[in-house]
This record gives sequence, structure tokens and C-alpha cells, in this order.
Amino acid sequence: MNAPATLVLLIEDDPPIRRFLRTTLTVQGYELVEATTAKEGLLQATSRNPDVVLVDLGLPDGDGIDVIKRIREWSQVPVIILSARGAENDKVNGLDAGADDYLTKPFSVGELMARMRVALRRRERRGSESAIVTVGTLSVDLTKRLVTVGEREVHLTPIEYKLLTTLMRNAGKVMTHEQLLKEAWGPSYGEEGHYLRIYIHQLRQKIEVDPARPRYLVTEVGVGYRLRDE
Repeated sequence: MNAPATLVLLIEDDPPIRRFLRTTLTVQGYELVEATTAKEGLLQATSRNPDVVLVDLGLPDGDGIDVIKRIREWSQVPVIILSARGAENDKVNGLDAGADDYLTKPFSVGELMARMRVALRRRERRGSESAIVTVGTLSVDLTKRLVTVGEREVHLTPIEYKLLTTLMRNAGKVMTHEQLLKEAWGPSYGEEGHYLRIYIHQLRQKIEVDPARPRYLVTEVGVGYRLRDE
């Protein structure tokens, strides 16, 4: 018996984009549900329980940011923003609202497929997270608080460890500066970006073969950081 196709909810009011994604996703074997308004999108999200949501920010009856916030009240389904708004502030607001990723229009089919695969893998990891989290040769034993790169054990400070485990649990997802600061230092820290830069630099020195050309810990300029999911 074949496994059911991955269900994608597309919340988008632009007909050409919908036609493009309808063709692209069905050819790739995904099942697609479409909504053209924020209200319809939320209704489909609650009734169809999609595996991943693609949402535009500029909807005729509301902002996609509000749709994401509403979805996050009851679901951790992967959400990817598709928008013509390319400003750093729009990206940060979308990610802080709970989106997993952000693609600026126009985007390539290959990039969209890759981002969707990463988001779905991360969802699977959340559903069956073991005591050991591994990305490439980088591994963290959450029980023993042991970090290794290949066969080499890496000694981290408590803050470095908190940052790394947060990024690894969200591998492939852009984490904003504010999200990382609050995870590592607490809710009262949201704007002390210099702290974060210092600790990210220290982490790269410990886990990267070439810290100047990081393999794992990459910078999303003006937004935050992403642990590359290989």
C-alpha cells in the first residue's frame, strides 16, 4: 500500500503563481490544497491538517504574518513564506512570527523543493527526536551533553552549548537574532546582538574546519543564522 502523498497548503492570491506551483508540486508528487485569502487559508489549515504550508504575505483580506501567528497558536506545521517583499525587516518579522523559512519571489523550483525537504525532515526529527542529534559529522548527545565533530570531542561553554543545540534542533531553519538571544540568555535579552556575534564566532572556531568559510553555521545577513542541514 502506497504512503499518502505529502499535503501542501498554498495560501496565495496571485493566479500565475498558483498555476506555476500547482504544476510544479503535482509533478513532484505532492498533493496540493489552494486558498486565496487569509480566512480561507486558516480554514483549510484547521480542516485539512497539511504537512507543510506555503503562504504569501500580501493577501487580499489580511497579512500573511497574522496567518502564521494564528497557525502557531495550535500547530507546529512547517511554514514557508513566499513573498515579493525582500526587505530584511519583512524576513525577520515573518520568522519571528513562527515561519520556518522565507523565499523571495521570483524563486527557482530547485530552491523551493530543497527548502520544503529540509522543513519536512525537521518535522520528522521533532516527532522522533532521540538523545543524539546529528548533522553531517557534527553530533550532540543531549543526555551526556557531549559534542563531537567526527571523532573529536568539542568542549563548549553553557551558552555555546545552548546556541548549538537550538540551531541543531532547527537545522535548516533560519533563526533570527532575537530568537537565539532569547533561547540562550532568556526573554529579557532581545537586542544584545553583540553578545550573539561573539558567541557565534567562538562556536565557529570550535566546530568548523575553516571558520572563515563555515560549512555548518552560516550567516543570514541582517536576519540571523542557519545551521546548514546536509
